[in-house]
Amino acid sequence: MRPSATEQFPAAWLSSYFPAALPAGRTRLLTHVLNRVGADGAVRDTCRSRVLESALALALVKRCGSCHHEARTRLVRYLERQQNSEVLIDATAAAAALGRGTRQPVRRQALEDIVSRVPDFTGPRKRALVHAIFTMLGAATDHADVAAHAVDVSALHPWAAVQAVAVNAILDRAAGRGPAGADDVALLASTQRPGTVWEGNLFIHLSVLHALVDVPGMESVVHAGLSTALRHQREDGGLPFVTDTDTWCTVVAGLALGSAGAPREVLYRIARHLVHVQHANGGWSYTDHVELSDTDCTSVAVEFLHQLDPVTYRGPIERALDALVAVRGADGGFPTYGAGTPSEACMTAAAINALSTQGRRHHHLIQPALRFLADRQMPDGSFPPGWSSSRLHTLFRAYLATHHRQSGVAVQDMSGRIAGLVRAAQNSDGGFGQSHGASSDAISTAYALIILATQPDPAPAARTADYLLTQQRPDGSIVSTPDMLGPRPFPYHVPLLTDVFTLLALGHLTPRIRPSSFAVPDRQHSST
Repeated sequence: MRPSATEQFPAAWLSSYFPAALPAGRTRLLTHVLNRVGADGAVRDTCRSRVLESALALALVKRCGSCHHEARTRLVRYLERQQNSEVLIDATAAAAALGRGTRQPVRRQALEDIVSRVPDFTGPRKRALVHAIFTMLGAATDHADVAAHAVDVSALHPWAAVQAVAVNAILDRAAGRGPAGADDVALLASTQRPGTVWEGNLFIHLSVLHALVDVPGMESVVHAGLSTALRHQREDGGLPFVTDTDTWCTVVAGLALGSAGAPREVLYRIARHLVHVQHANGGWSYTDHVELSDTDCTSVAVEFLHQLDPVTYRGPIERALDALVAVRGADGGFPTYGAGTPSEACMTAAAINALSTQGRRHHHLIQPALRFLADRQMPDGSFPPGWSSSRLHTLFRAYLATHHRQSGVAVQDMSGRIAGLVRAAQNSDGGFGQSHGASSDAISTAYALIILATQPDPAPAARTADYLLTQQRPDGSIVSTPDMLGPRPFPYHVPLLTDVFTLLALGHLTPRIRPSSFAVPDRQHSST
């Protein structure tokens, strides 16, 4: 995702093409992100409340008859504010948790909407998951549907395997097939430690508790697990998807700050933190206390450390690259999680961008990965759904993967089709939406700007920059909609990610503008 120091741009653009307020707006944003860097080098923000986990928690509180009266009241108030949401699954889940009923056609519509927005290889699991969600919320599903959607867990990574075992147990119980087997109960119970949310994932944590709630001997485990979950209740009364995304925020912020010319001392502090939380296998996870590493965090960490100081951080970079190569698929692509799981377009682009930091050393891996990307590109130029609700997320990362290594007609065609789609997708306000015809939002617009910054015509980039300025708050932060997904296709919101991706996009734009009046601000004291 980094801007390349050696990239050959087309002709420079005059600053007069761009909004006069752009330098000041960029400086405010840079100052805001700098002030989010903690003394330990981590860049943290709170994952905001979400209907799904809040509804599951309320259903569990009701079912357990527990004494969490204040927490229950706050959950109810939060869900009451969400029951008229324009997001169908949110409105449906909130109504079900509040005991206000949902009609079967509405639930089926929500189900089909969800399944239509996930990668094909996850479709059966997501269908079973949605049935399990409605079952947990007390909204009866068709018995035939429940019985038909058991999930095979044999080839899943640990998070998906635990979630699938919980889903199977919930659906089996609803279909009258009896309780979970001893091995499944043992696996589910192994994720429960008082005070700790397994892998930081509250959705899986609550699903496990629902699967165990009627299992004899698990009463104390369920009550302790519910108390643990409620420790993460937010000020608005809701619960988040995950406890935090601190490592993901940190790696992207590191790249963005580096591209913006942030003080080296700050960048080295970030790097020291990342080296400290690197896993033994060389990878990184989305947050500091999670065991399962992923291609995304690992790839971006490699880019950041290489951009900052490839000599000092040679060891961590080498271990991280080894971790990436270890999960590479036989099809030449890269999965999100462990070896043997399906390769994905966005993760393959991420891995290419990391491997490309080493020159031609990994040429033999990069070329098959580029062919994998080209094969996955759809007729309109986009790619299958990834980990963002915005199609532009995978587009900009795939574009960067091709932009420096135009090898062969297929790769050049892929790059050109991406650029063409983005140029055609710009809305009248200068921004971009998550999908075709959608209203503009800041984070999708930031993704698009990374591509537009390489084009010959400055006009689209200038209009995009102007739109982003309209979304900036006085403190420098950027207003946007939820974008990241987990589990797919459910969006969750960490507002700082919009700030850092916007700063990264401006880091791609700045080298095109001559003369540049952008200045790096003095570091202000941080409250973190």
